[in-house]
Amino acid sequence: MKKLSIIAITIVLLMSCNQATTQDTKAKETNKPNEVLAVSPVPPTETAFTFDNYEAGKTPSGWSNYFTGKGGLGHWEILDVEGNKILAQVSKENYGYHFDVIVYDDLSCTDVEITVKFKGVEGSEDQGGGPVWRYQDADNYYIARANPLENNYRVYKVINGNRKQLKSVNMEINTGKWYTLKITMEGDEINCYFDGELKLKTSDSSFSNPGKTGLWTKADAVTYFDDFEVVTFEK
Repeated sequence: MKKLSIIAITIVLLMSCNQATTQDTKAKETNKPNEVLAVSPVPPTETAFTFDNYEAGKTPSGWSNYFTGKGGLGHWEILDVEGNKILAQVSKENYGYHFDVIVYDDLSCTDVEITVKFKGVEGSEDQGGGPVWRYQDADNYYIARANPLENNYRVYKVINGNRKQLKSVNMEINTGKWYTLKITMEGDEINCYFDGELKLKTSDSSFSNPGKTGLWTKADAVTYFDDFEVVTFEK
């Protein structure tokens, strides 16, 4: 009988130890800190315009026409050029300190990559044109433009209607020839490409809020644009 009692006591002790160990393990698992899950970055969003689906002879729907400086509104319309539709600023009536701007209404962004094909066609005073971004209103935005008459490529900021040059490079640009302009801006850093080659690099913090994107010409410049693409990289 004594042997049986000793065996019974031993079994009880073993069961108690196993139960305690299981409870301790569960307690440790319960007290584990919450695991931090990796957050995937937001993929870029691309908006592209070939202008083929718009009606020729009219300003494209969803776009708004503005100007900075002196004079009146320019005239932006879709042109059918040998079966290819493009967006053009065709007014020749404004001169001097005058900038025509057209922006796409349904997209507002901060960090952005813009690509557009550009061709200077006519203009006795100016033939410049290029993309606009972080557009706040008609007097506040960034602009990068190429100009065949001056043979240069420049990036500006327009603040309260005053255009201020940030960077410039001299290069050959021909009237009547298509070129591809691309700008990227992330945070304060601005990069401007011309036919795939980085030409201008600068930084500016004047506009940190999201803004619209669009296109720009100066004075009496008649300028054609095609294949306008905007890629946004919002946090």
